[in-house]
Amino acid sequence: MRYRLTFVIGLAVGYVLGTRAGRERYEQLKKTAREISQNPAVRNTAESAAQQGRHFAGKAYHTVSDKVSDRVPTSVADRVRSLRERSAHNGGAEDDWGTSNT
Repeated sequence: MRYRLTFVIGLAVGYVLGTRAGRERYEQLKKTAREISQNPAVRNTAESAAQQGRHFAGKAYHTVSDKVSDRVPTSVADRVRSLRERSAHNGGAEDDWGTSNT
């Protein structure tokens, strides 16, 4: 999904920069992009994709840390364990950068 979106954005930017249609066409594209980004269906889909990404990333984090914890130095394993415990106590409310996980 991320690569498709990047491709579409790159295609749109390339078209805008390469076109000879001028400012009018640029403004038309800008208005259309704004309308699409403000569409409730698009916003709901983007939020749903973000939630699924967070869910799968969390599962992968726990799976990988469980499997490799006995193969890494104890200092790294202790750090992972402390992060996991802190995440469990905070309920996943904030990450290390103070951003919300919702």
